[in-house]
Order: sequence, then structure tokens, then C-alpha cells
Amino acid sequence: MFDKRKDTRKKLMAFTPVYTVSPRTLLGYLEDLTVHGARVVGDVSLEENSLATLSIEFPKDTPNVPSTPFVINARVARSHQDETQYENLGFEFVEITPEQTAILEAVIQRYEFHRAV
Repeated sequence: MFDKRKDTRKKLMAFTPVYTVSPRTLLGYLEDLTVHGARVVGDVSLEENSLATLSIEFPKDTPNVPSTPFVINARVARSHQDETQYENLGFEFVEITPEQTAILEAVIQRYEFHRAV
């Protein structure tokens, strides 16, 4: 299968809930993250190509990351149910500011899952 991602996926070691802002709904938990998008696994399904404002609650006391939830606009690039019946939502971030990019880079650097080779 052809992979359309611009960046390599970075799996995160931190337990990170992701919500929609309006209405505030828990979508699931962050599975992987790049500066261009994210994958969220949970119980809520969304329509592909729909837009959502996400609120991501990164771990407290992360250097270079505000203590308030991280809010970013995103497009649902993919939505499917996996073999365990969980929804897998692939988001592409839209209208990213330089400040948001810096925060995403700091989180990825701090919480990237380093696999043994």
C-alpha cells in the first residue's frame, strides 16, 4: 500500500487524550504524531474529509509545551475500524502556525518512542 505521509510516524510513549472542541467529545488517544498530522484511536467515528478543531492534552510539565490543552484545526484524512473494533482516525493538520509547529516538534522530541534496532 502506498504511504502518503510526508513524515515518518513517531509513536508516543505518553498517554494523551484527544478531544473535539465543539462539542467537547473524547475521540480517543494519540497513537502517533508528526508536525503535519496525527492518528487517534478510540470509540468515535468521524466522516472522512470533515474538519474538526482538536484539543490535545499533552502531559503536564513538558518543556516548551503550554500547560493548557493544545488546540489545532485538522481534516479527517482517514477513518476506519481496526480488527479490535476501535476507530482509527488519521488527521491532517490545517492552518498550522509557527508556534504550533514548535510545540509539536518539542512534544515529538520529548516523547518519541525509540525502538531498539
